[in-house]
Amino acid sequence: VTVYDNLDVYTDKDIMDNTDLIIQIWTMGKITKAQFDGLESAIISGTGFSGWHGGIGDAFRDNLRYQFMVGGQFIFHPGGKIDYGINIIDRTDPITKDISDFNLKHTEQYYMLIDPNTKVLAVSKFVKERYEKPEKKEIRVTGSVMPVVWKKNYGKGRIFYSSIGHFMTDFDVPEVLKMQMRGFAWASEGKYHEKEELINPIYMK
Repeated sequence: VTVYDNLDVYTDKDIMDNTDLIIQIWTMGKITKAQFDGLESAIISGTGFSGWHGGIGDAFRDNLRYQFMVGGQFIFHPGGKIDYGINIIDRTDPITKDISDFNLKHTEQYYMLIDPNTKVLAVSKFVKERYEKPEKKEIRVTGSVMPVVWKKNYGKGRIFYSSIGHFMTDFDVPEVLKMQMRGFAWASEGKYHEKEELINPIYMK
């Protein structure tokens, strides 16, 4: 494992070509064309890309191609720090197999714009009493069901994302850590396995 504290590593083709998995922890900020081109090229060639919460889900807001590559983009977190539930919707996938629904305490529930062709593994529901406050004007999203964990292909590369993880203590929840580690493992294997069919056109069944 090698750690870098800047994005210039994305322009180093030798490093990128010999990397199986990139775990990015970079919220907002900007990425140059050369940096993004290097990152995208590596992923298309089979390097995996993964992260959690704002580390990849709220990075480089002005780069639409990056958002498409990840499969979603953070918009806001209604109610700030709240308790909410996670529902596993695919119990056959290796990432979520044998994981039951679970709850999170005092953390952020992301509302996101999502690519409808990702393979969603877990979702959460926005429940009114958890975030709507009488004295505060809120954008009403009560009843919305939001993808939380998903995976997708990008070229030969594999993308795995979870919106959980505002606090490191979120990973003290066994299900959160198990999904994240399994997701890392899956994303790292794009160069060595056949591509899975992950397109999931949810509006035409």
